Amino acid sequence: MSPRNSVAEAERTRTRIVRAAVDEASRLGLEGLTVGSLAQRLGMSKAGLVGPFGSREKLLEAALEHSGTIFRSAVTEPLADLPPGRSRLERLITAWVDYLADCPFPGGCFVTAASSELDGRPGPLRDRLRDAVGAWRERLVAEVAAAQAETPGPHRPPEEVATTLIGLSMAVNQEIQLLEDSSAPARARSAMRHAAGLDR
Repeated sequence: MSPRNSVAEAERTRTRIVRAAVDEASRLGLEGLTVGSLAQRLGMSKAGLVGPFGSREKLLEAALEHSGTIFRSAVTEPLADLPPGRSRLERLITAWVDYLADCPFPGGCFVTAASSELDGRPGPLRDRLRDAVGAWRERLVAEVAAAQAETPGPHRPPEEVATTLIGLSMAVNQEIQLLEDSSAPARARSAMRHAAGLDR
């Protein structure tokens, strides 16, 4: 095998491991994911599984990053050509709820589950998650502020609206995953539009 093919094969293996880790962690939790169970699922040795990452912790960090990539590709990247404002916030809310309703992860929104699991557990994984959630919240605040600039006031502070939207997303994820309520996405879209002032 040529060096180029070896590199490509190593990258394919790494991607396969990360995808499987995300699936397993979405169902079992990041801390519930064991190298042994994942290696068995993939038909690999434990050393071969961890090798591309250097440690289980680095594998979990890669899984967390991959989940963020999937979220961004579904929710924010399709809106890149739209200018900030009311229309883009409307599209973002729709894409966000669609993502939750037809979630690519077996256990529902990966970040929501990881946030509940890691919020009280200091460490590098929590730090990575906090940075990702913080960046998303900042993005949401900016999107709300841009939409409010196009709509007559008065308005609630963008930071308050962002907190409400995030809370609603967590609630609808629970209703979809735990309660198996097929009517939850429609309620969520309506509630999030109202919270963002888009039903004026």
